[in-house]
Amino acid sequence: MFDTIIQLCDATLRVSAPLLLACLAGLYSERAGIFDIGLEGKMLAGAFAGASAAAVSGSAWVGLLVAILAAVALALVHGFASITHRGNQIVSGVAINFIVAGTTIILGQAWFQQGGRTPSLAGAARFEGITLPGAEAVRGVPILGPIYSELLSGHSILVYVAFLMVPLTWWVLFRTRFGLRLRAVGENPAAVDTAGISVTWLRYRAVIITGVLTGMAGAYLSVAQNAGFVKDMTAGKGYIALAALIFAKWKPVPAMFACLLFGFLDAASIRIQGSPVGIVTWLPPLVLLVTALVLLGYAKLKMLPVILGSLAAGVVAYLLAVVLQPYGPPPVRVPVQLINALPFILTVILLAGFIGKAIPPRAGGVPYVKER
Repeated sequence: MFDTIIQLCDATLRVSAPLLLACLAGLYSERAGIFDIGLEGKMLAGAFAGASAAAVSGSAWVGLLVAILAAVALALVHGFASITHRGNQIVSGVAINFIVAGTTIILGQAWFQQGGRTPSLAGAARFEGITLPGAEAVRGVPILGPIYSELLSGHSILVYVAFLMVPLTWWVLFRTRFGLRLRAVGENPAAVDTAGISVTWLRYRAVIITGVLTGMAGAYLSVAQNAGFVKDMTAGKGYIALAALIFAKWKPVPAMFACLLFGFLDAASIRIQGSPVGIVTWLPPLVLLVTALVLLGYAKLKMLPVILGSLAAGVVAYLLAVVLQPYGPPPVRVPVQLINALPFILTVILLAGFIGKAIPPRAGGVPYVKER
């Protein structure tokens, strides 16, 4: 059982990394007053550009750089449409998603003749897992050994970067002059302009940061998590990242926990595909999830009490399920379609009734017109 939990948590970290990068990307943009529905498109463009460059050059680092450049280019297009020309930000983001979804397939077929896919990556063309110091030495230590050697060690560098971006983002937004101005331009751009600070330049810097992070998220999908690009490989992760951002109420640390929540459900759905599901399989995660949602959404507790309370409820549910297993219904096979839909079902449930009152930046989505 403990090994299963470690493997599930390990998969959760891997699946949550691109969600977290995309969520933080949206955080910078929306904190500056630019709503970005195009996270999905920029991630997909980054995934295609990164895999293509890595396949041609044989270097994962070249792929990462090209992925960031492609996503930043699209972010600048979004900024040009919504900041310079004061266009509708939602329309611009959706247009980017549609254009990228078709362009990646066309270019993939034209360049590699593999049905829109890129060649498989291997060796230096992929980001391999990093073994932390002492991981092999402590592997045999009970409890702490598997946590360090299997859960914390063995991830690609982009996973560590994704989670390190959380405290860095918190520090930038709440402890630096740039972060203060960024938050101010999303709340009251006229006051920022009155202070002699360029609203346009601040917002452009925010969308550039968004492009960098979405490019890293896309590169992770195609150069680290997978061995190449396939059609629509983001599979709605950009939209789930937006839902996590709203669920976190535009704060970096809650955003990390929200992405871990979505990643956990995605990892669990992958694990139970094709396997009979009994009461021991579905009851503990269900109780843990419902407890977390109730404590977070209605009891308004902080993150640490929510985590501890949810884990305690999950352990009690597991013990209860073990006792009731001989008397419960036999295991059944859950349709794959339902399992694949679970992350999106959770998104609807969270946004419908568990996030409380989420107030976006006041100037979000509103083009700024300089007073004459």
